[in-house]
Amino acid sequence: MTRIYVGPTTLYALGEVGEIDLLDHFDGRLVVPEVVADAVTTEPARTGLAEYLDGADVSRAVPERAHERASEVLAVDPDGYEAALLAGVLAHADPDDRTAVAVVSEDRRVRRLAEGLGAAVTSSVGVVTRAAAEDKYLSRTQAKRIVRRMDRAGVVMTGEMRERVVGEIDS
Repeated sequence: MTRIYVGPTTLYALGEVGEIDLLDHFDGRLVVPEVVADAVTTEPARTGLAEYLDGADVSRAVPERAHERASEVLAVDPDGYEAALLAGVLAHADPDDRTAVAVVSEDRRVRRLAEGLGAAVTSSVGVVTRAAAEDKYLSRTQAKRIVRRMDRAGVVMTGEMRERVVGEIDS
């Protein structure tokens, strides 16, 4: 089963526009470690995340042995969210199946490390795009509106990137 580790930057981005529940459209087990949830401190994202975690079937566990290894080998703060996300990658990566573990984050360093360790990676925009694929969960119009709301809410996105994403949603 695919494990999908979600970082605080994605929770912030989706939470700012009230769309955290789009994470439910992944095929696999969502994992939001405690340290990740604790890093989401701004409103309305914090309240939206708390409500989501109360009702969703989301794992909070981080593989302890892999957590120690992640902080040592990758030189990340053992108490930080990076170690928790990368521990999940170390524990669940499968060299023959790049979809065995995924990381959803806007954090470029975390994304690079996770990808290098064998995880699939995406971002909050990827979450929206995925939910809109083939109008399965969202219409393309709804997805475009969400991307634009995320942009207005301050999710770091260049105009070029926003238009490329909107174009991908149209395809």
